[in-house]
Amino acid sequence: MNPGKLQIVPLGGLGEFGMNCMALRWGDDIIVIDAGLMFPESELLGVDIVVPDIGYLLENRDKVRAILLTHGHEDHIGGLPWILSELNLPVFGTEFTLALVEGKLEEHGLLDSAQLNEVKPNERFRIGSFLIHPIRVTHSLVDCVALAIHTPLGVVIHSGDFKVDPTPTDGNLFDLHQFAEYGKERALLLLQDSTNVERPGYTPSERAVRPRFEEVFTRSKRRLFVSCFSSSIHRIKLVAEMAFEHGRKLALVGRSINEATEIAQDLGYVNIPEGTLIHPGQIRDFSPERVCVLISGTQGEPMSALSRAAVDNHKHAKIEPGDTVVLSSRIIPGNEKAIYRMIDHLYRRNANVIYEDGAGSPVHVSGHASQEELRLLINLVRPKYFVPIHGEFRQLRRHAELAASMHGAVGSVMMMESGDVLEIDELGARKAGRVTVGRVCIDSGSSSDVVEDLIIRDRRHLSEDGIVLPIIAINKLTGLVESIPEIVMRGFAAAGIENGFFSEAREVIGRTLEQSSREEKADYGVIKEKIRQDLKRFISKNTSRRPLIMPVILEI
Repeated sequence: MNPGKLQIVPLGGLGEFGMNCMALRWGDDIIVIDAGLMFPESELLGVDIVVPDIGYLLENRDKVRAILLTHGHEDHIGGLPWILSELNLPVFGTEFTLALVEGKLEEHGLLDSAQLNEVKPNERFRIGSFLIHPIRVTHSLVDCVALAIHTPLGVVIHSGDFKVDPTPTDGNLFDLHQFAEYGKERALLLLQDSTNVERPGYTPSERAVRPRFEEVFTRSKRRLFVSCFSSSIHRIKLVAEMAFEHGRKLALVGRSINEATEIAQDLGYVNIPEGTLIHPGQIRDFSPERVCVLISGTQGEPMSALSRAAVDNHKHAKIEPGDTVVLSSRIIPGNEKAIYRMIDHLYRRNANVIYEDGAGSPVHVSGHASQEELRLLINLVRPKYFVPIHGEFRQLRRHAELAASMHGAVGSVMMMESGDVLEIDELGARKAGRVTVGRVCIDSGSSSDVVEDLIIRDRRHLSEDGIVLPIIAINKLTGLVESIPEIVMRGFAAAGIENGFFSEAREVIGRTLEQSSREEKADYGVIKEKIRQDLKRFISKNTSRRPLIMPVILEI
């Protein structure tokens, strides 16, 4: 008798950074773990964010029971507004995670209809066929959990993002004991974060940055600007404590830093001593050596507070010679150019800039487990099946190799990518086909938000080959061309323009018009297409370029 099959379906986050989203299915019950976004690569022109294609969930909308969140980083909760606008599902998360989600849903007008359910570590709850056990883990964010999901076949453990921090600043320890309990009977499946698998050893504790911050605060003779991820509550707490200890007033500059600090204060994760916090407008009221500014914009985002301050374009944050700027964050791959350009601007202002340079004690530590912590968790859980998650393909492969080398601790290792379906039953585990996955591009300013592939293709086309606008004035009554066609070009530099390119192009348009009947000239759709085709052939033959050609017909 084969009572049923458990399916694990990653919809994003395997083979790419970000967009973490995974479905688990048993019979008629589907639960979704995380709903992340990713920031676009440079070739996705004008796109603000990218979220996973949830076609699989929409096809099975009557079976999807809930979304479970491991923690509050954007690559795990950022896609929620788009999923909830299609499927109004109950959402389960810890207190701090839901506080971040509330702000996000309020922005999109979805908060009133949202079903948000707070969970606490070690408090189990049931959803359909699944019994969920949240287990506390440590990460660069507070209030993070891994999920032990009890299914009829056994326990599936989803690690979420984690590192094993023995001395977390909030005192909430990584719950190794619970993982060990599941290891006594061997968990069915371990899904484990691969982000730092290329790093040997252990990831340093959050407290490892304190000595360097102590040194920076002691040595800085003028204003001190500290930039960190707004979600790094541990780091915000540390900066607030240091400012107080060194007699500096603290100003928060940047919307994301303000919002995150406010939530953390409300929930008791950050306690800023009375009289320490000042409004950004008061920065100039105090002598430079008595001010510390916590400012957003670690990744060189063009309109962020730090980027604007770096080019002296911020109302309150003025960086002057001798000021110290600390970038307390990692460089996210793909952002190098923007960050180093910003650092150059800071040096032009004669500021002292401190960023991750690998020398001495660090100004930033990672929130993800390195190789020894990954081994530790595998040894504790002793899973029957192991699947690496969260990372690009090289990291998934390295992680799979690391797990496979641990003989006795792991039954068998499976490699998966987004869209693969892993099926487990009493006979074993296997890949069982694929579901449709993909990326949905979101352009926040547009009317429909979702950007079609065609639009991105047009944007790329314009950026590479430019645009040509032939403007033709046609007399509506006679069908005659009233003046010499005008040609406007943008972003298109045709070789040989000085050698009569314009006049030849005009002749091409003239010939097209001559060879068209009066009816064709009266039908602007037809005449536009004829001019476009003939001009396209002429430009392609003469320049080997394919600009976007958009004829404009003026009625006279």
